[in-house]
Amino acid sequence: MSTADTTVYTLADLETWSRPGTHLAVLGRPIAHSLSPLMHNAALAQMTARDPRYRDWRYHRFDIAPEDLPRALAIFHEKKFHGLNLTAPHKVIALDCVAEIDPAAAPAGAVNTLTWTANGWHGANTDGHGLATAIRETLGLELRDSHILLLGAGGAARGAAVECLQRRCASLAIANRTRANLDALLDAMRPLAGDIPLSAFQPFSHSAFLIINATSSGLRPADAPPIDLAAFPANARPLAVFDMIYNPPQTPLLAQAAALGIPRANGLSMLIHQGARSLEIWTGEKIPVEAMRNALQKARKPESRGTRKPKGQNPKP
Repeated sequence: MSTADTTVYTLADLETWSRPGTHLAVLGRPIAHSLSPLMHNAALAQMTARDPRYRDWRYHRFDIAPEDLPRALAIFHEKKFHGLNLTAPHKVIALDCVAEIDPAAAPAGAVNTLTWTANGWHGANTDGHGLATAIRETLGLELRDSHILLLGAGGAARGAAVECLQRRCASLAIANRTRANLDALLDAMRPLAGDIPLSAFQPFSHSAFLIINATSSGLRPADAPPIDLAAFPANARPLAVFDMIYNPPQTPLLAQAAALGIPRANGLSMLIHQGARSLEIWTGEKIPVEAMRNALQKARKPESRGTRKPKGQNPKP
């Protein structure tokens, strides 16, 4: 099985789709940067070696405009694609297009993993699992008891906020350029927060906080960082920065963190773990995570992920 499919398909391709086999796909706009087909097809190739049932499974990527998503999902269902991943800007839009939602995904108000059923799409969200696992793996930090500054208020941010609160972070502050979207997210998260301090971002009075970027700022080289790390006083700098973007591997935010000596990590590990969880949902099998990681490492030059903190060292208030 080839894992090197670099084709970006469109709605027009979908409308005439007639390929045999079991198909999976990731949908987004933009989507050309996505490495999901590479890692999923690598995992499927290894799974095929132990179980020939997977030899005709393939994972693709589709560029779908947000206004076309309802129609596209209907066609994907008609063509019997077994599963779909959703990335920006589709995670919230898709809620109105699914037949049922996994209870664990409902608080996020966003889905990133769809599974074909006879009645329609079943929606789940694996972003939270990927986020928590990646932050532990790359930065040696836990969401539990951490003070967190979350950047963004879209579907990815919703999933991150839910995961932070469900894992009992010490506090959660959220920053977003559009105040209405920020207020909507804060309102949605308050019932879940309980006694955990939840607020719009204000300057922190301490330095032990973790920044999580859940915006798309950084996908393009000309993008400005979503927040200016240099604006934080030297005695109130972030403990670490985690950027969900993985391609490019170093965003302007991560470049600034590197220049300031702040531990940082991109979203590659999150991509791997949320993807592995999606594939686990679709197949019911144990997923070869290392095959996914190795495929991505072979495709990219090694990069520094910044200073790694010892495992188990959590942010302090």
